[in-house]
Amino acid sequence: MRAKERLKEKVNVLMVDDQPAKLLTYEAILAGLGENLIKAKSGSKALDLLLKHDVAVVLTDVSMPGMDGFELADTIRQHPRFQKMPIIFISAVCVSDFDRLKGYQTGAVDYISVPVVPELLRAKVSVFAELHRRALQLENLNRELRRLSNSLIAAQDNERRRIARAMHDGLGQELSAAKMVLDGLISHEEPANSRKALAVSDASAMIERALQQVRSISHLLHPPLLDEVGLSSAIAWFLEGFTKRSGIGTSLDLQPTEFPRFPAELETAVFRIVQEALNNVFRHSGARSSWIALQQQDGRLIVSVRDDGKGINTNVVDCRPDSIGVGIGGMRQRVKEFGGELTLQNCSPGTLLEVSIPTGNGARAAVSTAPAKDNLLAEAPAAPRPISISPSAPSPPASSSVPAVSISAAASNDASNGSAAVLLRAGPDRKSTERVAAQPIG
Repeated sequence: MRAKERLKEKVNVLMVDDQPAKLLTYEAILAGLGENLIKAKSGSKALDLLLKHDVAVVLTDVSMPGMDGFELADTIRQHPRFQKMPIIFISAVCVSDFDRLKGYQTGAVDYISVPVVPELLRAKVSVFAELHRRALQLENLNRELRRLSNSLIAAQDNERRRIARAMHDGLGQELSAAKMVLDGLISHEEPANSRKALAVSDASAMIERALQQVRSISHLLHPPLLDEVGLSSAIAWFLEGFTKRSGIGTSLDLQPTEFPRFPAELETAVFRIVQEALNNVFRHSGARSSWIALQQQDGRLIVSVRDDGKGINTNVVDCRPDSIGVGIGGMRQRVKEFGGELTLQNCSPGTLLEVSIPTGNGARAAVSTAPAKDNLLAEAPAAPRPISISPSAPSPPASSSVPAVSISAAASNDASNGSAAVLLRAGPDRKSTERVAAQPIG
């Protein structure tokens, strides 16, 4: 029912002629279409009405005093908003082939000679009115789809936060209690190599490993550092764990060093983008190193993730719908939610993902310390020292076609105190990480 009502929504048709009698004639011919008919007696008046109304099609005379129809069409086409506006010329004087050619060159979609056939004029106008109506409906549907998509992403983030807290406060606490009970079963007089002591020790070790897995899953679902300390510490903590799990070296840079805080929704979105980008690096790139950047500059937050892997397909670079997966699609949607842009680029070797999001006045000073609301933060891994590219650390692969990658990330307290930066790289076994000292951050 609502769909049928939308099909009946009226659109605006602008009629321009310096002779009132002709305007009345056009109005009588087009009245049967049931659209809103707007009349203008001059080109300048027509331009004013265009700026005030959403017009589906312009019907204009060619020979008018002052601004004629050709000049009106040319002026309309110069405005970015009306570059695709359909314009129909009607003339009783300028009917030569040269006049028709000039009309089409100025952007007309049709050129009608007088006398006008009423049925023909109605048919032409009705086609463009219906196209405009369908375009409006499609725009409304896309807007609703984006709203639903944003709501789904927000619900997903909230559910991750809820599950993370439930795992920590529920399963984590139960496992901790079970471990304490097991540890208390062995008395000091019990021989350490007795069968009972060994069984209890093995069970306690298994529970400890399970407890660590619960904490890791909980923090990956929603890092407590993201809420308590901010984006910088959360990403630095994630990179350290990512390097340990994947064996891919990571480097992180902050600009400015004392990275500001942003609204919680924006910080969560940026963290998820970096998380998904690095997961793609691990799954698809075959890279050994990656460079991550967060930069706050001129009212924009710029995020860069680059690797030295095998690159991506051209169709993926162009973000064609049939070539990108759920991961890149989700990142694009998160960026669009904040009015930003996401670009992909092959760097030979590797891939560069860059995100630019307007922040306006949303940034605020970084918080150095924050009281824990509960013991969730207390049991989280300590925030690693800030990571950045330095003279002693490997730099991104050089590329003649790609400018140097600027990598920025939120700074922890160590960075704000001017401590030395560090580079995380995979250890010899590619399962551990090494901290390589670098020069102090300037």
